[in-house]
Amino acid sequence: MTSKALLAASLTLVLLAGCRSQSALTPQQADGQHLYASRCAHCHKENDLALKPPPPNLSNLFHHAKLPSGAPATDAQVVRTVLSGKGNMPSFAGRFTQEQMDALLAYLHTGVR
Repeated sequence: MTSKALLAASLTLVLLAGCRSQSALTPQQADGQHLYASRCAHCHKENDLALKPPPPNLSNLFHHAKLPSGAPATDAQVVRTVLSGKGNMPSFAGRFTQEQMDALLAYLHTGVR
């Protein structure tokens, strides 16, 4: 392979990798990702309890005007739902610090990666 061809192939790989990469999460979003994985994904992503009806998927939650419940898609409403529970979802009151709730919200705003 000539050096020009090698350079072109390398540049193509770099450009393609850049097209698929997502920006890195902030430390707060990364903390929220960990909380989501350990406390939310069990039902909202995997539904390994086979809940009926299945809990809503939280991907792109804030990219819509309304939450799956029909309530406004706001931080305050999500916090209210998490802390109070709704339907089959239990209350998580006392199970999240304010810092953890802020991190979870920051992660949910990423669209859930």
